[in-house]
Amino acid sequence: MGKSTHFFGQPVYGQLIKSLDHDKIVEISRKHGGERYVKSFDGYTHLLTMLYAVIMRFDSLREIETTMITEVRKLHHVGIERIPKRSTLSDANARRSEKFFEEVYHNLYEANKEKLTSDSQRNGTEEWIKRLRIIDSTTISLFSNAIFKGVGRHPKTGRKKGGIKVHSVIHANEGVHCDVKFTSAATNDSFMLAPNHFRHDEIVALDRAYINYAKFEALTERNVVYVTKMKKNLVYDTLVDCMYQNNNGEMEYREQVVVFRKDGINHIARIITYVDVKKGKQPKLISLLTNDFDMELETIVAIYRRRWQIESLFKQIKQNFPLRYFYGESANAIKIQIWVTLIANLLLSVLQSSLTRRWSFSGLATMVRIVLMYYLNLENFFNNPEADLKRMLVEATNPPPEGEEID
Repeated sequence: MGKSTHFFGQPVYGQLIKSLDHDKIVEISRKHGGERYVKSFDGYTHLLTMLYAVIMRFDSLREIETTMITEVRKLHHVGIERIPKRSTLSDANARRSEKFFEEVYHNLYEANKEKLTSDSQRNGTEEWIKRLRIIDSTTISLFSNAIFKGVGRHPKTGRKKGGIKVHSVIHANEGVHCDVKFTSAATNDSFMLAPNHFRHDEIVALDRAYINYAKFEALTERNVVYVTKMKKNLVYDTLVDCMYQNNNGEMEYREQVVVFRKDGINHIARIITYVDVKKGKQPKLISLLTNDFDMELETIVAIYRRRWQIESLFKQIKQNFPLRYFYGESANAIKIQIWVTLIANLLLSVLQSSLTRRWSFSGLATMVRIVLMYYLNLENFFNNPEADLKRMLVEATNPPPEGEEID
């Protein structure tokens, strides 16, 4: 490769992981017993190997090993002293606790969350954004039902599928996971709604799978606002019922104050019904449920609509990282791969928020994958990539000069 206008003494991968402290990570690994069975493949090397595999979207241990061998000199520059064999990586994924990777993620999140909140162009500027948390879950299908019990059956074979459910909480002004729990796909979502995890004056947006009157009452006692979507079969008594019309005499909003009575609980809440109009679709009525009686109707609707953010995050992760195939079959190996995927997503999100040039996440992830082992200045290149990309395309299409060896 010819000399880059953004040449740097370390591959892009080394710059991307610069916030990972070697000594701190090995210390965390020891804390979780991760250095007990290995000599040359410590927790830091394990993490870097898995990160490399996930960012490059490798599908198998064989592909990881083969590609790393071809990049051995460059990987040495980022801290991988020896390329692990497939058996070594497989054993480490089975033995080294996924709790080590979980703690690495949370340490990295705490160190970088202020960088994420500073990106107001992406996160929004509404006053309530800083107080809003969003809860949801996504299910990752597995080939086997032996480890994590799934729901339903395969449409062709009739066999039960396995599935791991990833329960997540995000801050709306950060856009990455701040809390994550794993269960089998058959676990009900509402277990993730823990009222004591929320602070006074926070807002939580969630879908109707989380409706639980006892927990809603506990949230109300803690002065935490919830906004969710109504279920059709809920039974309640109406205390107040108001209709708001537009200038054409058509319903714009309906506001009700209701009480839910169940198992000795009397939970008073507010139902807001509005007409949802989407381009190319028939208008439909949407009813939201909240324990807030002060915010404007439009604000409650806007808060619920922010739920798209966590759904987009799940889609972003599934589209840009390898979660269709796992590098191991044990529960521990599967969780490790998910944690490393979340770490990769966090690192790329931090990079995205630090750049002056606006990149879509998928565009950024693809470009990082292409230049991961190039010696380019990470920030300079991604802020102004045109000159280097043009030169790289020319070099890729031109044959090498006669007599020159190809590396």
